[in-house]
Amino acid sequence: MSSDNKMIMGLRERKKAKTMAAIQMHAMRLFREQGYKATTVEQIADAAEISPSTFFRYFATKEDVVISDNYDPLLITAFENQPPHLSPLQAIRGAMISEVAGTPEDELEMARERNQLIMMVPELRAAMLNNLTQMMQLIAEMVAKRIGSKLDDIAVRTFAGAIIGVNISVMLYCADHPDANFATVLDAALTKLEDGLPL
Repeated sequence: MSSDNKMIMGLRERKKAKTMAAIQMHAMRLFREQGYKATTVEQIADAAEISPSTFFRYFATKEDVVISDNYDPLLITAFENQPPHLSPLQAIRGAMISEVAGTPEDELEMARERNQLIMMVPELRAAMLNNLTQMMQLIAEMVAKRIGSKLDDIAVRTFAGAIIGVNISVMLYCADHPDANFATVLDAALTKLEDGLPL
């Protein structure tokens, strides 16, 4: 791919991410004002000044407007940039913490709000489970590639599952403690995992 094509692709991705963020911002405002269940896709689209069909180009369902984010490519890049001498757990911890630390405060605030909503609405919790299953697959793929193992290696799958378990525990904790710093809690939880989970 030429550098011009890469630049065009980069601009498209940034425009897509910006549009997604704008739709999510309007959706979260409407959820705050009138409740999640009472808010329709049509109302979100109207607030974002797009058509419902444009909404569905970015999000497959109303649940997705809360669940979806653009962080997977960033996580992959951050993980691949971790020093080779680090263990897989140290590398995933470094990648996750650097990703959260590099996120602007307004995006972190929206992520906190989305997290609280997910924990309060049963259909969003169910949708999040599917999202976390996909993330587990992504982590397994990254780790298998890093250590030269097969994707179906039970140790790799177990490792990915443990990381997802930590993420769920941190999400629940932060939903109950809105003032908690997500990056700090995540770092502490992953450190506990690295230390063998002493209780």
